[in-house]
Amino acid sequence: MNTRLTVGQAVVRFLGAQYSERDGEEHRFFAGCFGIFGHGNVAGLGQALLEHADDLPYYMARNEQAMVHAAAGYARMNDRLSTLACTTSIGPGATNMVTGAALATINRLPVLLLPGDIFATRPANPVLQELEDARSYDASVNDCFKPVSKYWDRINRPEQLPSALLAAMRVLTDPAETGAVTLALPQDVQAEAFDWPDELFARRVWRIPRPVPEPAVLEEAAAILRSAERPLIVAGGGVIYSQATDALRAFAERTGIPVAETQAGKGSLPWDHECSVGAIGATGTTAANALAREADVVLGIGTRYSDFTTASHSLFANPGVRFVNVNVARPDAAKLAATTVVADAREALRVLGTALEGHPVPDAHRERGRELAARWNAVVDEAFGERREGLPAQAEIIGVVNEVSGPRDVVVCAAGSMPGDLHKLWRTRDPKGYHVEYGYSCMGYEIAGGLGVKMAAPDREVFVLVGDGSYLMMAQELATAVAEGVKLIVVLVQNHGYASIGNLSESVGAERFGTRYRTRTATGLDGETVPVDLAANAASLGADVLRADGVDGLRDALRKAIDSPRTTVVHVETDPLAPAPDSEAWWDVPVAEVSALAPTAEARARYDDDKKTQRRYL
Repeated sequence: MNTRLTVGQAVVRFLGAQYSERDGEEHRFFAGCFGIFGHGNVAGLGQALLEHADDLPYYMARNEQAMVHAAAGYARMNDRLSTLACTTSIGPGATNMVTGAALATINRLPVLLLPGDIFATRPANPVLQELEDARSYDASVNDCFKPVSKYWDRINRPEQLPSALLAAMRVLTDPAETGAVTLALPQDVQAEAFDWPDELFARRVWRIPRPVPEPAVLEEAAAILRSAERPLIVAGGGVIYSQATDALRAFAERTGIPVAETQAGKGSLPWDHECSVGAIGATGTTAANALAREADVVLGIGTRYSDFTTASHSLFANPGVRFVNVNVARPDAAKLAATTVVADAREALRVLGTALEGHPVPDAHRERGRELAARWNAVVDEAFGERREGLPAQAEIIGVVNEVSGPRDVVVCAAGSMPGDLHKLWRTRDPKGYHVEYGYSCMGYEIAGGLGVKMAAPDREVFVLVGDGSYLMMAQELATAVAEGVKLIVVLVQNHGYASIGNLSESVGAERFGTRYRTRTATGLDGETVPVDLAANAASLGADVLRADGVDGLRDALRKAIDSPRTTVVHVETDPLAPAPDSEAWWDVPVAEVSALAPTAEARARYDDDKKTQRRYL
């Protein structure tokens, strides 16, 4: 039997019938569709979403990039088992989504992008917003999605749609390949009718695999771990996504191996677990980083070993260090010349635990991990409890939010100095309680991502920590949160500039150039602070606003925000020059090799010394 529908209607019907399944539990894969309409999609997908609202709920967004961030936040909170689609018109609406696509792909998060496109039939070229490329009339602005998508297709004929939709789902539900998927939909084709086979719209369940380790590789990995005297586990995002936190806890308790966490893996163990040594790398704790320097074997689980995690390949300093990597993605498992275990994190930990039965780490190594963690926790206590004259430090702000939030509540952040401080200082109590986007570290993700997190977890309070720089990049989804009745608590940290890049600029001898919000004078941007009232801006977008005065004022304001049913922005001023505890790790940012500025020359000398610690793991 066939059903006659437009291409847009067929897309909506198909998406509404897709489900994921893992461990016997099914999830509706597309919880809805964000959309901003223009001439390129209003008559196609827009009409389809109106007519088939039961198949795919529609959510109005305010910014195209932001709605992709919200979908990514939703997918991450759901361990990649569910997501949202996003549709735009052709032109600037489509290209606005490119940054969101890059973020989703870099972070291995499934999102489906459905940008409108130019006319496939070319009846009146060039049409509005068409990129007129003389080399090929088949090119459009949507071609720029190709390098940031894990699958890309353009549907020039209705007959092409079924194979493209199935290919899109294959990629979206593959934990090793997932990321942004783009299906460009020419606006005339969206409205074209076709007789579709009914099986296209049948309920389809996509099983998320849990690959098990290959036995010979497993035995090799186990032998390496049994030989270790000072092993260290690096827990990445794969531990969270595979819901392997219980397996990791059992494995760590059985073996006594200390566990360090990447940004995506933070929450793999509770912060106060006896095997937890906290964050690792350039934004890590002194405890984890000291153990990393000494480690003779590193067991990486679900990590892609970014430069922050490895401190730009300077952290694992033991000349004989060996790596065993567990990952569903072979390219990540093979990094650092590791013994490569291509497997699901939970399944690998279970069988490795059995293989290591009776082979705990030496008592001295276990005790050293505990002692180092205790020292770092004392440093955090001091940073959280510090009371300074004048404006509070950012560490104090984090401490108050950590104190007031509940064990299952979620902190959301993405860019600036805040993610580094959160990675070191935040005390995570729940595997889903820490949501920092640091694969792309995209300014503007925070509020939009927080919207997606809250949509995925309406029973948790969601605390969005955002600096004034990121807020000015993208705050529009406050209006979406208000319209949808999705409550967020946004802590807006005002320090009148780009604090993170200001610190980095100073460290490389660039004297915080271009990082302060100042008015222009005859000598440059060195005048008075720009009189921007971000709290008033937030109120204009429909949010409730509380202005907090210092640490005590922030604590009171947060408690009011928790009690309120509405999205609330808490505005607090901080001192951008107040330091946070140091990780004692390096990050490779090249410094000008020649300069007439003394600070730059001094920074280059330090850089040359630090560069000597960098190595290649072959």
